Amino acid sequence: MTNQMGTETLVIGSGPGGYAAAVRSAQLGKKTIVVERGQIGGVCTNVGCIPSKALIAEAHRFHSHKTWSRSGSIDAFLEAQAFKESIVTKQSGGVKYLLQTAGATILEGEASFIDRHTVRIEQPGTELLVSFKHAILATGSRPIELQALPFGNRILSSTEALSLASIPESLIVIGGGYIGVELGQMYAKFGSKVTILEGGQRVLPGFEADLVAPVIKHMSADGITIVTEATAVSAKQDLDGLTLNYIKNDVPYSIRAEYALITVGRKPNTDGGLGLERIGLHPTSKGLIDTDKQCRTEVSNIFAIGDITSGPALAHKASFEANVAAEAIAGLQTIIDYKAIPLVVFSGPELSSVGMSETECKAIAMPAIVGRSSFAINGRALALKSAEGFVKIIAHSESGIILGAQIVGAEASTLISELGLAIEMGATVEDLALTIHPHPTLGEVIMEAAQNAVRKIMKTKIQT
Repeated sequence: MTNQMGTETLVIGSGPGGYAAAVRSAQLGKKTIVVERGQIGGVCTNVGCIPSKALIAEAHRFHSHKTWSRSGSIDAFLEAQAFKESIVTKQSGGVKYLLQTAGATILEGEASFIDRHTVRIEQPGTELLVSFKHAILATGSRPIELQALPFGNRILSSTEALSLASIPESLIVIGGGYIGVELGQMYAKFGSKVTILEGGQRVLPGFEADLVAPVIKHMSADGITIVTEATAVSAKQDLDGLTLNYIKNDVPYSIRAEYALITVGRKPNTDGGLGLERIGLHPTSKGLIDTDKQCRTEVSNIFAIGDITSGPALAHKASFEANVAAEAIAGLQTIIDYKAIPLVVFSGPELSSVGMSETECKAIAMPAIVGRSSFAINGRALALKSAEGFVKIIAHSESGIILGAQIVGAEASTLISELGLAIEMGATVEDLALTIHPHPTLGEVIMEAAQNAVRKIMKTKIQT
C-alpha cells in the first residue's frame, strides 16, 4: 500500500542538525516534515553525546565518592545506566516536543530519493511518497568499522559500549582520540582495567602536547595503560573475552581483555539506500557532500548539514548549519560566517580549544603572543579540588586581537564559550582583562591569562 503527501521542506534525520533545521524551518512558516529512521534526536541524543556525558558525569561522581569514602557500591554502574537512560528519554522527548510545538510533522521510516522532489519512506507494512520543494540532508555519521576487527560480540562500537550491563573487568580501546579517551577514562573510573592502543605518537593528537599532558597524568592515575604507535591486526574471541594482536615497532604483541572498543573515527551516512545517485548528488571519496556557504549542494534544492559535510563532526556545528540552511530556503540573506568552532573533550581534566593554536600561528608566521594563567592559584579551583591545568590565550602581538584559546582544567567545556565569543566579536586581550569577573570563580583564570597577554604586548611596545 502506498500513500502520498507533500511538504515545502523535508528534513532527513532528527539529530542536532536535523531537528534544529526542522524547528527553524517551521518557525519561518514553511510546511515542514522531518523523517527519522531510528529514534528521535538521532545519534547524539540516544547513543552519542548525551548518554556518554551522563555516564562520564556518573563515573566522576562515583570515583569522587570512592576516593572520599574508600568504598564503592556494587550497584553504582547499574544506577549510572539507569540515570543515563532517564536523561536520554527526557532529551529525546524534549526534541519531539520542540518539533511538535514548532509545527513540524514527524515521520518514522527509512527515506530514499526517487527524484529531486520526491522521496520514498519505507514504513512497516506500507510506504509513503513525499513530495517536497526543498530538502535538508542531516543523516549524520556512524562509527568506522575495522575490516580486521568487525563489530560483534566482544568487539564494540561506542554505541554498544554505552549500554553494557556490567562493568567489564578489562577493556581494550583501539583509538586514542576524544571518544576513546572519554570512554576509556569513564570505564577506568568505574574500575575497569583499560588499555588504549593509539596508532600515532600520542593520544588526543588534535591538541598541543602541553594541554594533553595533564590528561595523560590523570589517565595514568586511573590505571590506564597507553600504548602508542600500535596497530591492531586481529582478534580471537571466546566465551570469556578476546585476545587482541597488535604490532608496535614491527614487533608483534598480544593482549587479553573482556571487550575491545573500536574508536577510530566516524563515517558519514551518505551511502546505503539513501539514493543520492538518483538525484545526481555525488559524495566525495570520503563520503562527504560538498556545499556552499548556505549549505546548498550541487543540486540546487537539496541542502546538507552536519557530519556529512566538511569540517569537524560536531553537534554544535550541525545545529549552526541547520539554521543557515533553513533560513536560506526561506529566502533570508544568511551564510556560514563563523570565525571559530569550539572543540571539547570531556576527559579528566576537561580540554577545550577555539580558534588558532600557538602551533598554527607559528606555522604561518603569525605575529602572536601567549597569555597564560594557571588554575593552581585560583580559589574556586582549590575549593573544588581541581586546581590542575591552565588557560592559554593567543593574541596578535601588535593589535592584541584574540586569535585563539585553549583550556585544560575544571569546567573547560563551559569556560571556552567566553573565548569563542571574544573571537567572534574581534575582541582584544585588553577587553577581556578589563572585564570584571566575579570572585571566586574559575573564569578569573581567563581574566588573568588576558592580563598576562596585555603585559607582554606592552613590554614589547616599550622595547621597540
